[in-house]
Amino acid sequence: MADAERLICDAAALTEGGRGVRFEVEYFGEPAPAFVVRFGGTARGYLNRCSHVALELDWREGDFFGADGRDLICSAHGAVYDSASGACRGGPCNGAPLVPLRVTERDGKIFFLGFADD
Repeated sequence: MADAERLICDAAALTEGGRGVRFEVEYFGEPAPAFVVRFGGTARGYLNRCSHVALELDWREGDFFGADGRDLICSAHGAVYDSASGACRGGPCNGAPLVPLRVTERDGKIFFLGFADD
């Protein structure tokens, strides 16, 4: 599942609790949607796949946060995920977390480094 480091976006594209940026990764040999958001002042990346049912989370492209800009919400079934860790906070995800990605911010850019378990 390892990917080489690659540019996702300019860091300025991410605002605290605001819209995220979608991109694609390779997951178990297949293309898969992913996203990065800013929460707690840090860029956070996850596979764009609800742990309840493998559907994309955003209800409109780049809209991952609930109205309060705190939790990530699955638009299809309402599963709620902690923005900082991807842990299930409630709803049909039944304790199953989002798949976390390793991302970093440097020189005004956000880079994808791979999966958290690589």
